[in-house]
Amino acid sequence: MLTTDDVVAVEETGGALPPLKWDQCLFEQVVMGHRFAEEWDARYPAQGQTTADTPPGYITLYSNFFGDGNFRLLATHFLGDILQYYGFHIPKLSPMCMVSVWHFEFVCQSQGEEPTVDKFRAFYQL
Repeated sequence: MLTTDDVVAVEETGGALPPLKWDQCLFEQVVMGHRFAEEWDARYPAQGQTTADTPPGYITLYSNFFGDGNFRLLATHFLGDILQYYGFHIPKLSPMCMVSVWHFEFVCQSQGEEPTVDKFRAFYQL
C-alpha cells in the first residue's frame, strides 16, 4: 500500500518507484512468522547486494511472495510442476503470478480435481 511519503517520493523522482523500505527487522519477522527452518539458513542481504549476488546454493525470495502471493515454504508439488514446465525459478515469478497459480490450485482442490500443468495452461499464460 502506498503512503503519502511514497507518493511524494514518486513525484520527486519523475515517476520512478521509490526503493522498498526493507530492513533486518522486517526480514526477521518474515522468517519467524513463516517458521523458516533453521537448516534453511535464511540470510538478509548485505548492504548493496542485489539478486545477482545470491550465493551459490541459495535462492532469492521476495517478501511480496509471502504477503501478496500467499507463498509458503515448503511449496506444493503443483508449483514445482509449473516451475519445471516453464523452466522458471521462484524469483522469476511475480507476486501476481503466484496468486494465479495458488488460485488455480485452490479452485481445483475445492472441486475435488487434481491441479495439473495441462489444466493450468488451458486457463492461464505465464
